[in-house]
Amino acid sequence: MAAGKEIRGKIKSVENTRKITKAMEMVSTSKMRKAQERMRAARPYSEKVLEIATNLGRANPEYVHDFMRTNDAKSVGMIVVTSDKGLAGGLNTNILRAVTSKIRDLQNQGCTTKTVAIGSKGLAFLNRMGAPVLAHAVQLGDTPHLDRLIGPVKVLLDAYSKGEVSEVYLCYTRFINTMQQEPVIQRLLPLQRLEAPRAQVVSADVQGTQLEETHAGQGGKRVLSWEYIYEPDVQTVIDDLLVRYVESLIYVAVAENMASEQSARTVAMKAASDNAKRVIDEFKLIYNKTRQAAITKELSEIVAGAAAV
Repeated sequence: MAAGKEIRGKIKSVENTRKITKAMEMVSTSKMRKAQERMRAARPYSEKVLEIATNLGRANPEYVHDFMRTNDAKSVGMIVVTSDKGLAGGLNTNILRAVTSKIRDLQNQGCTTKTVAIGSKGLAFLNRMGAPVLAHAVQLGDTPHLDRLIGPVKVLLDAYSKGEVSEVYLCYTRFINTMQQEPVIQRLLPLQRLEAPRAQVVSADVQGTQLEETHAGQGGKRVLSWEYIYEPDVQTVIDDLLVRYVESLIYVAVAENMASEQSARTVAMKAASDNAKRVIDEFKLIYNKTRQAAITKELSEIVAGAAAV
């Protein structure tokens, strides 16, 4: 029965593993809900900042911020967002594969890359492939904090303002639903011409603005002109708003990546638990067959011995 004892040991080992994966699945499910709520809560802020910045840009078309200017630098910046932990299926593998492909394409075009890593997995990968990492932020926990993200990201934003990089890309995993997450490489800088995310509802109570409504020509279309009161001046206000807007985009990307991480981990741990159950059933079947064979052999020996007597 040595074989039977060995199989019982394997069954016990797989059962212990299944308990761990089941617990991790339940924890990830709880964290996934919170991460999704955090991700959805971050979006209105980004949209509101964009709305205000769009209105300011239309009111002052002569001023162009550094983030909207283009340059001819032969270097490109990349902000790579990954998770700090593993056991999340192909989440990190997919985005890092996309980053590798993008870096290869840029090198073929004669451009070098400068990177900022957010997450331990991305930092380790970029170091292994020899990509220059200007700054990094790791061990962010389950809740992203903007003050921990601003420092590393500002290094790349300042490099763009100085004309050291021609473009900045944001690489992260977009959350679609629990079963689907999509690796995304989004151009962050230079900013396109600002457009409000949706049709704006005109309100009479707009603090600090005067809204004038006129009827233009034959179509009778409404033309809205915004006259803001600036403190201290228009350049300072627009500069601060656009920096906040870019920071909010990065925060939303990190929040989406965390939601994707928890979703991917939930699915991966469920698959691991189901696979462990299947392995346990197979081991039990083998154990029962082995045990039955041993009993049959003993009975045969007893019958043969009795016949010999």
